[in-house]
Amino acid sequence: MSAGSDPELSEGRIKHLELIQVIVARMGNNSFLIKGWALTVTGALLAYATGNGRKSVALVSFVPILAFWLLDGYFLYQERLFRRLYDRVRRPGTEVEPFALDVTPGREKAGVMRAAGSPTLAFFYGGLAIAQVFALLFVL
Repeated sequence: MSAGSDPELSEGRIKHLELIQVIVARMGNNSFLIKGWALTVTGALLAYATGNGRKSVALVSFVPILAFWLLDGYFLYQERLFRRLYDRVRRPGTEVEPFALDVTPGREKAGVMRAAGSPTLAFFYGGLAIAQVFALLFVL
């Protein structure tokens, strides 16, 4: 039986799933780029603070770490919402409007903060914060 003749796997539903997959991939790519920028900015500030003995720079450099961490948590949360939408669209018998990208049914309270606290983000940005603490101690 071909995908076009099965009402559960119609061509429209497959295209809808592909559209959601593209969005999920874009969210993952955004997260990757944010991590790269966070590492670059933090490394530059860390090098400047330790090289010039500037404790004010070492203190202020926690702000970009926190900002990138929250932004990355936001993208991870959005990715999770679209994965939930994908899961709803792929299930037989679900009433998701064709090509709808409404992620409201998958929302959760404190979702961004929960995503930001995920182990992968916590280890990455926590490691950057620990490096900044060592730089601050070195400068003092």
